Amino acid sequence: MRLRHVFLAPAALVTIALFFVPLLIALAYSFLTRGPYGGVFPPWTFDNYRRALDPLYLAILWRSIWLASISTLLCLILGFPLALYIARAKRHKILLLNLVMLPFWTSFLIRIYSWMFLLRDTGLINTLLQALHVIRVPLPLLFNDGAVVLGLVYGFLPFMVLPLYATLEKLDPALLDAAFDLGATPWVALWQVVVPLSRSGIAAGCVLVFIPCLGSYLTPDLMGGGKTVMLGNLIQSQFTAARDWPFGAAISLLLMLLVLAVSRLLGKQTEKLL
Repeated sequence: MRLRHVFLAPAALVTIALFFVPLLIALAYSFLTRGPYGGVFPPWTFDNYRRALDPLYLAILWRSIWLASISTLLCLILGFPLALYIARAKRHKILLLNLVMLPFWTSFLIRIYSWMFLLRDTGLINTLLQALHVIRVPLPLLFNDGAVVLGLVYGFLPFMVLPLYATLEKLDPALLDAAFDLGATPWVALWQVVVPLSRSGIAAGCVLVFIPCLGSYLTPDLMGGGKTVMLGNLIQSQFTAARDWPFGAAISLLLMLLVLAVSRLLGKQTEKLL
C-alpha cells in the first residue's frame, strides 16, 4: 500500500498544483470586489453571485443550455448511424475510425475559419448560389445561432461517435438475428434491440458533447460574430475586456457546478444501465 502511495504521489501533487490551487484562488476571487481599474480588493461579498441571477445573465445561461442541447441532439442523430455503420463494417473499420478522428489532426481554429470562409457573404456557398442564379443577395449563413450550432456539431461530433462505436462494437450480432427470426423489421430491431443496448454509449456521448458545448467560447465568438453570447464568451469577456475578475470567477464556478450536476445526473443514469 505504501508503494502505491509513492507512485501516486507525483500525480496527486500535479493535480493539487494545477487544479485545486487555481480552483481555490478562483473561489477566493469570486467573493472579492472589483477595483476601479481592475484587480481585486476587499471587502468580501456575495454580490457577484447575486449579480449572476440578473435576468440578462440568466438569459445567457438559457441560451447556452439550449444551443448545447440542440448541438448534442444533432450530434446524436448524425453520430449514431455513423457509429453503427462503422461497428457493423466488415472491412476498412480502422480506416473509417481514422477518418472520424482526422479533424483532430488539424487546429480547431483553422477548421472554424474554414467554415467562416464557406459561409460568409462572399464565401463559396453564396458565391456558387449566386453564380447559378438561385439567389440574388447573399444568404445570412454566418453570425447567427444556426452557424454556432453548425460549428459546435462539426467540432464535437467525433466525441459522440467514438463512445457509441465502443458500445455498438460489443453488440452481439446474434441478438439481431434472433429479432429477425421473430419477425422484427430492421426499424423495430433498431429501436427495440440496438438502441436499448447502446444507452450507456449514448449517455457517455451526450456527456462528452454537452459539457464542452456548454462552456465553448471560440465557436460562438467567431461564428456568432458577437451576436450569440454564451457562458464561455461571458466568462472570457469578464477576465479580459471588462477586467472584472471577481464576477468572472463567480460565473466560472457556477458553470463548473452546473457541469458537475449534469455529469452526476447522467453518470447515475449510466450506472443504472450497466
